[in-house]
Amino acid sequence: QGPVCSNLGLKPGQRLTVKGKIAPNAKSFVMNLGKDATLLGLHFNPRFDAHGDVNTIVCNSKKVEEWGAEHRETVFPFQKGGTAEITFAVNQNDVTVHLPGHQFTFPNRLSLPVFDYFDTQGDFTLQSLSWE
Repeated sequence: QGPVCSNLGLKPGQRLTVKGKIAPNAKSFVMNLGKDATLLGLHFNPRFDAHGDVNTIVCNSKKVEEWGAEHRETVFPFQKGGTAEITFAVNQNDVTVHLPGHQFTFPNRLSLPVFDYFDTQGDFTLQSLSWE
């Protein structure tokens, strides 16, 4: 588990940019955005080779112990041992995830008015966080 941020106060129209390094032998890493650790509006999980997925980004939401339906993106711009820059733009009804050369949106299933919580886990070392 990497750093945990709380009281972010990300509202629609704001964005969070995450930069870091991916481990040379990475299997997967996770970034969570939500109200707190039990209410996750966006669980962002790039998988190099984990849980039966290879080079797939799996996104989901979590309400206490209940996961929603998994959403899969087949565009995979990450490389083991490389760096990653990911921007999460909060909109009224969804979050737009900006990746190198690709973007997609994920619905705000929990209708969170504000995203206060962020954490990283897995084979990723956080280097910087910025929001605007």
